[in-house]
Amino acid sequence: MSEEATRSKVLVVGATGRLGGSLVRASLATGHPTFALVRPRHFALPDNAPLKSLAAAGATLLKGSLEDYPSLLQAVRQVDVVICAVPTKHALEQKPLIRAIKEAACVKRFIPAEFGVDHTKIKICDMDYGFYEKKAEIRRLIESEDIPHTYVYCNFLMRYLLPSLVQPGLDAPPRDEVMIFGGGNTKGIFVEESDVAKFTVCTIEDPRTINKSLYLRPPGNVYSLNELAGLWETKIKKRLKKIHITEEQLLKNIHDAPFPLKMDLIFIYSAFVKGDHTYFEIDSRTEGTQLYPHVKYTTVSEYLDTLV
Repeated sequence: MSEEATRSKVLVVGATGRLGGSLVRASLATGHPTFALVRPRHFALPDNAPLKSLAAAGATLLKGSLEDYPSLLQAVRQVDVVICAVPTKHALEQKPLIRAIKEAACVKRFIPAEFGVDHTKIKICDMDYGFYEKKAEIRRLIESEDIPHTYVYCNFLMRYLLPSLVQPGLDAPPRDEVMIFGGGNTKGIFVEESDVAKFTVCTIEDPRTINKSLYLRPPGNVYSLNELAGLWETKIKKRLKKIHITEEQLLKNIHDAPFPLKMDLIFIYSAFVKGDHTYFEIDSRTEGTQLYPHVKYTTVSEYLDTLV
């Protein structure tokens, strides 16, 4: 038997999104026969670049969607592992996928659309506008159905907040002044999308991660706002004026802000004031860079180098 014939077959749902596409490519790169569930409307689009890119990388494209149960079941029956990368606002749409996994009875591991922050640890539950409750409901369903699973928690993707150095409303890092929220010493975590995908794919055949959470806290990617500002000052060889925003003021700003700015401020409050990324200890046996030291990843410093 060829090595590919013995590797787990992987289905990625949400494959045309940025994280989904990264998961497909990471799965293929490690030799897994990889299938991408793609909505029929995507096939109908002329010159669909994401689809062409997935096909060129070697993925098998399957026509179907979370709303079309027969297509979903047919797709799930062809694989050993299912990874879902739908956005959080669509998290509850994973319910029919869970039903299909249960009915197909061939899936050895389901990696749901968790990613982000471990919502069992957050201390802002009452102010997230139901953002995390959807994920919590899916997690309860997976566990009540006894579906073998792995949850992956990467905290922030680097493309979120880091391009502005955590300055809401900016789309590039500041050159003159920088807002520091709270005391500025609470640390948040950023991981590049393709690296999240690489670590996720490492879990596929790893018995150590079955029915467990994988946390990503890569050294070089855990930073406070004061540290981020200092790092950026070093890179641009210039001191920035610090504007300190107290917790009280930030809460007022959250109250007054329109959407989507309100959610950005809430996530900043969660990570950099309440410490929801880092306030709790994790076992080294559940941390990605400890389990998979061979995975090379982009550090925050390397990412900021591209913005200088």
